[in-house]
Amino acid sequence: MSSRDLLADLRILWQMLRGQSRNGSAAERLQAFYAPQAGRYDEFRARLLHGRDELIDRLITPAGASVVELGGGTGSNIDRFGRRMQKLQRYTLVDLCPALLEQARSRARVHRNVELVEGDVTRYRPAEPVDCVFFSYSLTMIDDWRGALFNALSMLKPGGTLGVVDFYVSRRHAAWRRWLWRRWFAHDGVRLTPEHLEALTDSMPDHVRLERQGPLPYIAGLSVPYYVFVGRKARAASQQRQPMP
Repeated sequence: MSSRDLLADLRILWQMLRGQSRNGSAAERLQAFYAPQAGRYDEFRARLLHGRDELIDRLITPAGASVVELGGGTGSNIDRFGRRMQKLQRYTLVDLCPALLEQARSRARVHRNVELVEGDVTRYRPAEPVDCVFFSYSLTMIDDWRGALFNALSMLKPGGTLGVVDFYVSRRHAAWRRWLWRRWFAHDGVRLTPEHLEALTDSMPDHVRLERQGPLPYIAGLSVPYYVFVGRKARAASQQRQPMP
């Protein structure tokens, strides 16, 4: 890593240590927190946000599918779709933060089927039901996360796929681990709770659920828990139900 990159990482670490403001609307808080980091956001988060490639690989997106990413930030997941992106009918990325969406625009320009929406993920609704909706390290940052999940399920076609990758704490984790990660991440507006994964599992019985550990940048020997969840919305009773692969 060059000295210039190291300096940029240190600026991000300083911003994270300062934490996210508790004043203003959700959009204002996100803009104030991420605007100073936006240019280096993807390079730093690549070493922090694990499991995104695995989530994308597991999403069911046949040719002609419509996909919505809620809280898509800089649009880095657009690149993770690779050649699959060319076969999608539409990929809609929704986010509240203008600074992160500005980074996403450079990625979206080369794709005719990518749409960027500055909006609230609890309220955005596409014109027609979609085949796939996913959250990539965004669910824990949404104040009304239950509303966001309800909205995601509501916009999904019967038999459609809902995917989530995010940090979490489990009731099976030791008390000190739950306390540590909740305090650590809450400083930056990330709220960890067992309820996210429990709500997903309860709402989508047909699912794949993977629980992992990932290293933290610049902190040797310490790993943070995250999960990958992919579920399928129930079909109409008259339709045959296929299990998740």
